[in-house]
Amino acid sequence: MRRVNAAATPEPGVHLRRTGERSAEIARFMALTGGAVGLEGLLADLNRRGRRSRGWFGRAVSEAFTWDAEDRRTHEWYPQGITTAAFADPAPGREVLAVTWYAKEQGGLNRGSRISFYDLRTQRYRHVLLVVPSGPVTGQESADTPPDSGWEPLRIHAGGIVWAGPYLHVAATARGFYTFHIDDILRLPDGLGVADPTRLVVGPEEVAAFGYRYVLPARFAYRAETAAGVPKLRYSFLSVDLASDPKLLITGEFGRGAQTTRVAGFPLDPQTLLPDTATDGRSFPTDVSDGALTRMQGINRVAGTYYASVSLGPFLPGSIYVGMPGDFRGRHAALPMGPEDVSYDPATDRLWSLSEYPRLRWIVAMERRGLQP
Repeated sequence: MRRVNAAATPEPGVHLRRTGERSAEIARFMALTGGAVGLEGLLADLNRRGRRSRGWFGRAVSEAFTWDAEDRRTHEWYPQGITTAAFADPAPGREVLAVTWYAKEQGGLNRGSRISFYDLRTQRYRHVLLVVPSGPVTGQESADTPPDSGWEPLRIHAGGIVWAGPYLHVAATARGFYTFHIDDILRLPDGLGVADPTRLVVGPEEVAAFGYRYVLPARFAYRAETAAGVPKLRYSFLSVDLASDPKLLITGEFGRGAQTTRVAGFPLDPQTLLPDTATDGRSFPTDVSDGALTRMQGINRVAGTYYASVSLGPFLPGSIYVGMPGDFRGRHAALPMGPEDVSYDPATDRLWSLSEYPRLRWIVAMERRGLQP
């Protein structure tokens, strides 16, 4: 297949630029924590129990799950993005969802963002704190040590997530998105790991991650860039269309009032499933469509048709819209209050979404065949 982002491709108004990979810093983290455990190690140690939910959650909802009491009620953490493991490689061997949360500041502390891995069969799950390599490793500074070899919380809205191959892409709004490798999940070791919810530090004497046992460091990022005079694209949420040619990473904008509501598709390398880049690390969209939907929270494309969620706040049920940018048909009261991201599982032909507000938090499935335009 011809590479879409060949050097001769004309530069459109928006594009992404991939940053360098932080493999050396992550290797140092692994040495300090005893090595990565990856997804398999995490799924063997799920410590929280959700449950299947009964009741009415919207006209389009066929099945619903929820979190434990603490996660249903917390005002610090808000769930945002969701992805199935349908396009994960290697596959986890069970039906797993990955859900992103962002933290609001409490007591002068913002703990950043996290991913929950949720086993739908057992309704067990665990949170993994997201970190970015930055700052010196405590006690390891030397002339041979890079100055950016510690970790910091990843403070982003995390409005969408995609699991494609071994990579997890997490939306970072105006910044673009961050990319993680599933094999990099680290477990803080017994004895060295500090269960201190106020500290984040990595060093030879102690490791603390705001009380979390598992962390996942970002490998690299795709930075949002625009040409002069073009509004910067907001990467509010993410999904993939792997049945198209070329395979696409789909992103869109949450917008209201005079804000843009664009949808863009970035071609993926068919082998790595990473955004296809030119020699200078830039990735260009195949198309950018404006005028989608106001208050759009997530979007997915299946067989050329888009499925988008729209929130009407904490007091009214959410909507699902089906169609194309500029030509959507709305199905109202289709989702719980405060719906967020949308993901697709081709094995079951189901769309998945979730809701964000305290005491109104569910993970919900929709039968796509019942949503045809």
